[in-house]
Amino acid sequence: MRFFSFLGRVLFASIFILSAWQMFNEFGHNGGPASAELALKVAVLRRNLSSKLGVAIPDIDVRHLVAISLSLKGIGGLLFVFGSRVGAYLLLLQLAIITPVLYDFFNYSPQKPIFDILLFSDFLQHIALFGALIFFLGMKTTGPRKHSKKKTSKTKTY
Repeated sequence: MRFFSFLGRVLFASIFILSAWQMFNEFGHNGGPASAELALKVAVLRRNLSSKLGVAIPDIDVRHLVAISLSLKGIGGLLFVFGSRVGAYLLLLQLAIITPVLYDFFNYSPQKPIFDILLFSDFLQHIALFGALIFFLGMKTTGPRKHSKKKTSKTKTY
């Protein structure tokens, strides 16, 4: 059973580890293609937040966001493979930060084809990954309790 648990964690974490590896290889001096895609999304998010809050949101260097995401995916994925709760928390943090920024399906109308095909399905996939990590953390805290192996004393009869 331990082997299948380890195999499941390896397969699950491979999504994050391979994504981090690809981001690392493409990073370059400008942050790579992930930075270009994220820059557009962050600009829309800054514009929406500043209009809703009525304050100017400071400029964000997208390369730093890509580097943080890469680090959280890589380190969290590796720690998760070995069953670490810290790795699961790092992956949860990465998903919680990146998912609403990348998959801003709320900026699109449901009648547009891009809404259903690309954004909403990918958003739900990230939500499913988030749920699986929460399930993992719940299983780690509610695992079977170890009973002490004290021998019960037998009553002596004479």
